[in-house]
Amino acid sequence: MKKDIIIPEVKNVYVAAVKEWNEDFQENSWYAYLVNDTDVNLEMAIVVSKAYGLINGEQRKTAVFRHAFNEVPAKSFIKIELLENNVLQLNNEFIVSYFIENKLYDKSFVFRTNTINDKATTDIPVMNKKGILVK
Repeated sequence: MKKDIIIPEVKNVYVAAVKEWNEDFQENSWYAYLVNDTDVNLEMAIVVSKAYGLINGEQRKTAVFRHAFNEVPAKSFIKIELLENNVLQLNNEFIVSYFIENKLYDKSFVFRTNTINDKATTDIPVMNKKGILVK
């Protein structure tokens, strides 16, 4: 029975970290975005995020956050959440699930420890901005 389950491959959907001005903190902060570089809308997108890893030899983890978006239009992006400076030294995982034509797609995107930094930026598709991209 397990062999009968078809899990479609996620293509051209990414999670990106982009540095932008934060009015509340009066500084540039990193934000996570869901990027849809496909030609179809993502329906009922759900993003579950958490951070985990070692800090000073101690195992640390954050609370789990859940975000829901009715639709992410084709060739667009949507802001997921602020990435606080304290969690950048941890692994930041984003589990993304969505539907296309009644098929469920699911993929885990992980920013590894300290990979979100100014020196690692690249062009982000659709956004026309620099940032860190996880495929």
